[in-house]
Amino acid sequence: MLRAGIVGLPNVGKSTLFNALVANAKAEAANFPFCTIEPNVGVVSVPDPRLERLATISQSAKIVPTRIEFVDIAGLVKGASQGEGLGNQFLANIREVDAIVQVVRCFDDDDIIHVSGSVDPARDMEVINLELALADLAQVERRLERARKQAKGNKDFQTEVAALERILAALNEGQPARTVDLSEEEEVLLRPLGLLTRKPIIYAANVSEEDLATGNDWVEQVRTIAQGEGAKVVVISAQVEAELVDLDEAERLDFLASLGVEEGGLKSLIAATYELLGLRTYLTTGPQETRAWTIVAGMKAPQAAGVIHSDFERGFIRAETVAYEDLLQSGSMQAAKEKGLVRSEGKEYVVQEGDVLLFRFNV
Repeated sequence: MLRAGIVGLPNVGKSTLFNALVANAKAEAANFPFCTIEPNVGVVSVPDPRLERLATISQSAKIVPTRIEFVDIAGLVKGASQGEGLGNQFLANIREVDAIVQVVRCFDDDDIIHVSGSVDPARDMEVINLELALADLAQVERRLERARKQAKGNKDFQTEVAALERILAALNEGQPARTVDLSEEEEVLLRPLGLLTRKPIIYAANVSEEDLATGNDWVEQVRTIAQGEGAKVVVISAQVEAELVDLDEAERLDFLASLGVEEGGLKSLIAATYELLGLRTYLTTGPQETRAWTIVAGMKAPQAAGVIHSDFERGFIRAETVAYEDLLQSGSMQAAKEKGLVRSEGKEYVVQEGDVLLFRFNV
């Protein structure tokens, strides 16, 4: 399951946003630093309107969306890489996620104290990113020292040394580890380190309700910095997300429309995360269930089948494939077959976004 860690300085709206996204989570949100000590974890379904339409066509007994796990990690402060504010524990929690959602405060509210005394997104982002980089720098230096010793008697470690040296150089120049191009072999060798600045990052600019549709000058600061890093920005309002929790779908849409936006923060964050990580969704449908499956872009049919069960990959014969839109317009799988829209694809087929698949395999 995809795991996204929600990080940021204290009192920027992380736990409020987490509570709203997960709806029934019990993360405590309060007006003081380190309110969140242990990471709160919540699993949410990925909204996908295609599932209900397919389920109607197949008369499925149930719908199973794909899921994403959000982890609410305690507020970091300056000096976290040196252990300030329980920093070591919090940084360890970040190492375990696939992507980082950094919440940046872009709203003013005298009733919510900013840990640094004023709203300044550029400063806040620098504090967080510097702590992540310093933690990586210390870890890379330690590992590089050991790897160099091991490389003297074992050439297998020379590849790791070369990769670590390039990352160390980037970190010393103030660049995150994700800016360094690594080969597949190097990526595998360094993966156990869980480098924080290697993880994809999304900046969630947290604004007031009034600024959700248009943003503000602080949001533009965030966008400028993110553009320089090749990072994504999503404008959200934890305040609005909290208000959406108790509304039904029709009321949600009406409320969002009144604010001048089409979707809530959950959909925006998930879409940005999927795009950033290069993820795709394929679908299966039948009388028992209609289900969404998450794969990595470029994955071939046998590997996509393996996401369902390893036996599907080992015994893969072929995949019967139809595009979602073609199936929807045909009205049934039988009608799609009669129109020649259902294809038989082999082991080299690269699964596409929205493919509806039926795998044939040997037991």
